[in-house]
Amino acid sequence: MSQEKIDILERALKREKAARKAAEKILEDKSRELYLLSEQLKVSNAQLEASVSETSSQLAGVFENIIDAYLVMDLSGNVLSMNDAASELFGYNLEEESLNVSKLIYPEDSKYAHDSFSELIKKGTFSNYTARVYRKNKEVRWVQINASLIYDKSQKPIAAQGIIRDITNQKVFDEKLIESENRLATLILNLDSAILLEDEDRKIVLTNQKFCEIFKIPVEPQFLTGQDCSQAAEQSKNLFKEPEAFITTINQILKEKKQVIGKELVMTDGTILELDFIPIKKGQTYKGHLWTYRDITLNRQYRKSLEAQKEKYSRIIANMNLGLLEVDSDDKILMVNHSFCEMSGYKEEELIGKVGGKLFPIAEDQRIITEENEKRMEGESNSYEIKVTNKQGVPRIWLISGAPNYNLKGEIIGSIGIHLDITELKNLEKQKEAILKELEKSNKELYEYAHIVSHDLKSPLRSIDALISWIKSDNEGKLDEETLQNFSMIESTLETMENLISDILAYSSAGAETGKLETVDLNKTMDNLKRLLLVPTNISMKIPSKMPVVKGDPTKFQQLFQNLLSNAIKFCDKENGIVEIDFIEKPSFYQFSVRDNGIGIKKKYHDRIFKIFHSLNKNKESTGIGLSIVKKIVDLYEGTIWLESEPGEGTTFFFTLKK
Repeated sequence: MSQEKIDILERALKREKAARKAAEKILEDKSRELYLLSEQLKVSNAQLEASVSETSSQLAGVFENIIDAYLVMDLSGNVLSMNDAASELFGYNLEEESLNVSKLIYPEDSKYAHDSFSELIKKGTFSNYTARVYRKNKEVRWVQINASLIYDKSQKPIAAQGIIRDITNQKVFDEKLIESENRLATLILNLDSAILLEDEDRKIVLTNQKFCEIFKIPVEPQFLTGQDCSQAAEQSKNLFKEPEAFITTINQILKEKKQVIGKELVMTDGTILELDFIPIKKGQTYKGHLWTYRDITLNRQYRKSLEAQKEKYSRIIANMNLGLLEVDSDDKILMVNHSFCEMSGYKEEELIGKVGGKLFPIAEDQRIITEENEKRMEGESNSYEIKVTNKQGVPRIWLISGAPNYNLKGEIIGSIGIHLDITELKNLEKQKEAILKELEKSNKELYEYAHIVSHDLKSPLRSIDALISWIKSDNEGKLDEETLQNFSMIESTLETMENLISDILAYSSAGAETGKLETVDLNKTMDNLKRLLLVPTNISMKIPSKMPVVKGDPTKFQQLFQNLLSNAIKFCDKENGIVEIDFIEKPSFYQFSVRDNGIGIKKKYHDRIFKIFHSLNKNKESTGIGLSIVKKIVDLYEGTIWLESEPGEGTTFFFTLKK
């Protein structure tokens, strides 16, 4: 290596040594500075702890026995000490763990806490700071804090102390109180009674919409708050029927300041108000009063109506022909009316307090009374018959409708019975039964007689008809035209008479129940009638594809429809005739109709055509009995028949049949 390079290396080493020494000098200076700072910090901390200790010692005697929590923290939020109440409140023990107040702050209140701490640093104190805090177990509590700074001897802030009161229960109570007040205010505002709350100076505290309505005040209730009511009575007096009496009443109440309940006031429009006045006191101090006005017009009208109804029904009960008897749960008579006294033969004073079940019934029917009283105690109502003897010992039959009697609590306290003497009615029923049996026998004999007479009347007619035929046959070609015409008239008359006899027989049996109650398919009935009836080619007959099924005698239903259809066909005068059957189903019956477009019937004849022998068209085919038979059959099955018709436009017969 050359000398030149060696010189360069030596110079480089010297520079490196110089730089190292300089670095070591700087490091040594920095270490000394750091040591001094460290020592200074130890001194400061010692001073802080001494100061806090001194302050804490000074305050220990004051706070060690207080109920509220107390703690001391440095300005970084580290808790330095706290009393037992604080340990219990927050759940921390400083001997076991350190605590910074940041752990206690509820997240949603962090900004509020920061602002409050800033205020503390700035002003040195704050009062009644309310916020939520976390306990160690994360339970949230509401607290109220009063805090102040702690200063050293040079008046430099070195820590903070605070008294913390747990107000969770109070907060919950306050919230419930506010909620309750809001509900109460809402209730008052919407009450159907007029409310006016005034303070001790007669300033309005609260009123509602009903008050504004009654006193014709054209503003919302909230706009009246704070208004002076000293002249209110004078301003409102003309709303009342007796204005000066209203003023006197209000002034007297305000003067005495005593509770008033149910004072009635009548307004000019007839409205009746009921006034309540309630003074409000706190201890012995008068704090205001509450006015309440209720519209009792309907109540008064209802009471008058009720009293009138009560008087009316009392008169009805006292004078009605039905005997009224009220008994208690032991069957002792409590009340009777005049009619019951007449029925029984006893006076009222002879009945009150007596046991009804032992006083009237014949021995064999006393059991019924006992059973019926048991039913009343179970809340059952019903009617029953009983044999009794009146005071004179005369046997009678009473129909009793009994019902349990309840008190205002809904408890059964006895029963009430309505009594009707049905002795004569029972005798009439026996007579009626005897008459019905006799009538049934007579009807049966009459029906048999009608058949015999029908046969006996038709026989000579048929003989005459046969004789005419023989005469015409034996004298064929010998009789002149006039004689033949006379014979034809005789034959026609004979036919009419035979039809009349047949219709009379049919009419006599039409309203009689055969006792045969069958299921009748009217579809089959219609099929039979299509084969029996001769329908001209110019008449079209319309029948529903599905007719209903009814209960009754199939022969009578066939008679019913056959007579109506025959009439419709018989009295059709149109080139294109129509006969139409239809029906409507109702809940308890069917309504049928038979319509035609024939000659029609004038309105004045609508009631007459159902009477026997009333034929509006005199021809040999009409005997005037067909529609009478129809009505008897409809009546038999408890139906109704009527018609709608206009001359020249046709007729529609309507009738109903029970299901």
